Formats: sequence, structure tokens, C-alpha cells
Amino acid sequence: DPARLDPLAASSRGLGELLHAALDGGAEALLICLGGSATVDGGAGLLELFGGLPVPAQAACDVATLLPDAARLFGPQKGATEETIPLLERRLAALRALAPYAALPGSGAAGGLGAALAALGAELRPGAELVLETIGFDPSGYDLVVTGEGTVDRTTAEGKAPALVARRCAEAGVRCVVFGGIV
Repeated sequence: DPARLDPLAASSRGLGELLHAALDGGAEALLICLGGSATVDGGAGLLELFGGLPVPAQAACDVATLLPDAARLFGPQKGATEETIPLLERRLAALRALAPYAALPGSGAAGGLGAALAALGAELRPGAELVLETIGFDPSGYDLVVTGEGTVDRTTAEGKAPALVARRCAEAGVRCVVFGGIV
């Protein structure tokens, strides 16, 4: 609900609570899929609950965006205005624990959760590549491939699945159509 978006107040703490529940339930490894969050807190809420991850973890990032670019690129989707984007950028830059991870591809995923999870010891993975690898995606042999996402915009090329599908189709010489709820 766009009326409920508040990037200045939204927190990643809920994700931390879910991860604790998984660990308390005996999880021996974690695959944390990042994308579509309402937060731009750099994982501050999550970091309040963890000093490190006690099991191997991978963070599948929906974009390759770097932490310093997260607020500018994705803040508007989360309700940020031209006035609040610089404040969000300053808040992300002030998270000193994330500085060593800020240049990692995917560090800006989910409002900076990528950097926070890397700081906790998770391996950042391109989510689209992981999904396509898991399903064995190979466009060769098809005449047409159809893909899509809710909003197709300039951020689609930041590593999201439709962009990777389209690239692999182009490499294989297969036509590809991308649909979006909003283009």
C-alpha cells in the first residue's frame, strides 16, 4: 500500500526476527532472498539482533546495486521524496560497519540489507543467476521467451531476473518479450 510507505521509519528488524526463528528451529544454513523491501535502513534493524551469523549463509540479491546508490535508485519505490533521498544516503553512509562492504555488487539490495548481511558473514550472490541456475534456464531451442516483473524501469537492468533472461536470450539469438505491471 503506497500510502503506508515510510522509508525513514521502515526497519529490517522483522527480517532479523525471522532469521532468529529459523536458527532457533535448527537451520544449518541460510538462503536469504533480497528484493522488494520497503526499507532503506542499511540493515540497521537486522544488525541490532546479530553480531554474526552462526551458520553458512548466502544472500541472493535481486540487484547488483552498490550501497551508496541504494537510496537514490530505490528510495522512490519505497516512498522517498527528493527531499528525503539525501537524508537516506547520509544514514547509509553513517553505518560504519557497512563501509568495508559498500562496494560489493549487491550491497545496496533491499535498501542496504546486502551490505548488512555481508558484514554478518553472508556470501552475496546475484539472485537472478542463482534462480536461473537452479531451474536450469536455457533459452536455446525456443522461438520466444516471455518474462516480466511488477515494475520495469531503469532498475531492471541492475541485475534483476528479466534483464538476465533477456540478455541470455539475446546471446542465444532467441526473441524475448518483457512484460511489466508498470513500465
